[in-house]
Amino acid sequence: MKYLRLQCACLLIFSIAAYAQDFAPRVAILKRHVERLHAIVVTESDNAAKTEKLKALEDAVAKGAASDDEFNALYMQIDDVRMWLWAHAAEQPKVAEGSFSENDSAWVIDTPALDVTLAKADLAMRVKTADAEWQYAPCDDRDIVMPDKAIGLLKAGTRTVEEFSTGYSVGLLAVFSNFADAPGLEVRLCLNVIGNALVCEFVATDEGQTFTEVKWPKAIVTGNSANDVAVVPHMQGMLLPGNWQQEIKQHDLVNSRTLYMPWWGHLRNGVRNAGPGVVAIIETPDDAGAEYAHAPGGPTVVAPYWAPSLGKMRYQRIIRYVFDDAATYVSLAKTYRQHVIDTGRFVSLREKAVRTPNLNEVIGRPVIHIGALYHFVREASLFNKERIENNHALTTFDELANALKDLKARGVDDAYIHLDGWGFYGYDNGHPDVLPAGGEQGGWDGLRAFADTCDSLGYLFAVHDQYRDFYLNAVSFDDRLTAYRFDGTREQSSTWCGGPQTILNPRFAPDYVRRNHDLFAKNGIKVKGAYLDVFSIVPLEESSEKSHPLSRSECARYRGDCLDLLRARGYVVSSEEPTDYMVPHIDLVHHGPYPTYPKFGGGDARGIPAPLWNLVYHDALLLPWDMGTDGGWGTPNGDAGFLHCFLNTGMPYLWPGASAEQIALMKEAAALNQRCATSDMVLHEFLDDTLRKQRATYSDGTTVTIDLAAKTYTVEPAITQ
Repeated sequence: MKYLRLQCACLLIFSIAAYAQDFAPRVAILKRHVERLHAIVVTESDNAAKTEKLKALEDAVAKGAASDDEFNALYMQIDDVRMWLWAHAAEQPKVAEGSFSENDSAWVIDTPALDVTLAKADLAMRVKTADAEWQYAPCDDRDIVMPDKAIGLLKAGTRTVEEFSTGYSVGLLAVFSNFADAPGLEVRLCLNVIGNALVCEFVATDEGQTFTEVKWPKAIVTGNSANDVAVVPHMQGMLLPGNWQQEIKQHDLVNSRTLYMPWWGHLRNGVRNAGPGVVAIIETPDDAGAEYAHAPGGPTVVAPYWAPSLGKMRYQRIIRYVFDDAATYVSLAKTYRQHVIDTGRFVSLREKAVRTPNLNEVIGRPVIHIGALYHFVREASLFNKERIENNHALTTFDELANALKDLKARGVDDAYIHLDGWGFYGYDNGHPDVLPAGGEQGGWDGLRAFADTCDSLGYLFAVHDQYRDFYLNAVSFDDRLTAYRFDGTREQSSTWCGGPQTILNPRFAPDYVRRNHDLFAKNGIKVKGAYLDVFSIVPLEESSEKSHPLSRSECARYRGDCLDLLRARGYVVSSEEPTDYMVPHIDLVHHGPYPTYPKFGGGDARGIPAPLWNLVYHDALLLPWDMGTDGGWGTPNGDAGFLHCFLNTGMPYLWPGASAEQIALMKEAAALNQRCATSDMVLHEFLDDTLRKQRATYSDGTTVTIDLAAKTYTVEPAITQ
């Protein structure tokens, strides 16, 4: 019995020792914690206290712990010191600097970069930077437009304004309600200052109202001097001095010729100098538009507007104004470029060539645009009544193939072939039911032989196709497949070859694309590219047809789906003109012209042409240029198209029957495109006050200098073919 008691006592002593020993690894962890607390930097006045507290912790850890209570107490002692160090750290997490306040006349947001005031009397905004002040126009009686009335925000029976700040912004939230003419309408405006940017947000809640458009924020007030310059991506790009003598007006949704990209800007120090500037970026572009107006002699007024989605303001609308006291038109374009990169909407040509290897067979090649059949029906407004035989123009597939063989024999080694008029009725006729291949042109056998000829010549063959215009002579035409406006009407026209047409609801377009291109494959046609007409220039559309309602956002998705399913087949995909939302989906466009006056198809330049599109997207999209010597489609009178091709390092156009001189010029332009297509246009400059001498600089180091007056160009380093 004595032996048993001794054995138990020894076991207890051993267990206690072992238990104490078990704390050693855990105390070692706490020792590591204390060591790392030295890394927390406190303010200079707290250094002595920090040293004292850490010394006490080190002593406590050295003593160790023999029980859970002792260990837990030691941990809490360390944690108390950690909390003290964080509270007295020299650098701590901070919210954005600035304040919100209210005075008798305005609500004020005051930050280190911007001061913003919202006037109580008329809701006009004013923004002050270090060197400049920008005034917005006041609200009026047409801030919110409905089918049968217009409402001003100042008519709200109740309005409240309070601070609304985040960790990254300082701002305000204004709520307007109790409108006598629109019971139930509530409008919320949020202003947030984020660094040197003012972000304006609009949302309206009222299921009982139908909206036509919302006009807020108002335009920035500008002057009418030569130094007051509007920077507008009107088609390829336009700079508009305040004293310009043309009248210019546009009002349309973005992603159209009014604005290829959803941004614009203002400068205060002229075209060639840096100075105060601001760029407006529409961050919710699907149902957004812009209107700008310039009377002869100015000033220029540019403002956003918000279109409803199927009659409703269904979501928050956002526009960002970025202010810069040392801005140029180039820096404004680059600000937008960074925005699309940051939001993941920029897809470079290098990336596109990885997903579509055939794209490598297009870069550095000329575009040869040819057509087989153009037949104008009698109902078409372009029907020629004077020379009636001109309404039917035919070139067979065999004849077109022979023309390409001739170009090959004369030294055109590579090309991108864009073929019109291959369908049953010819060009722009009967869409989307355009197959089988037209019999007059040569039928399936002739088209197959033409595609094979392109392949044997080393030319990439692409077809001109169409899935937006819905012709009444299409065999599947049905009213229920068309797109209806919110008011129940639909677009009707009769301009092009096929005559009467309306709009195909985009919801049906992808399966029409799939059906037609399955037929190409079934019949052995080696199609390697497709151009889907007008998708990238006609603004997004909606449809109120009850069985297949469609928002503009859904329209964008279906149009993208059409292009993506062709790319999945290895096609190089393209559309008409460059628009922002299409960039991820397409590889090239038909052209990216400058706006001309008095009409888009030709005339003098609108404002001062500047390559704003290419300053943003040069290395994301291939853009061909006409190679003429004076004016033309998208080339202002007096300008040589080939100079714009060289300046923008674009793809050159070439036509069957081209002269030896034209072929030689094409080869030089194509070699430059091969070199620079995947490079960013980092700078564009007007070299003198005539604005006729210009230089573009690319990220690979290439510079191209042109003189539009002398019709000369210089490329450094020199082009080698």
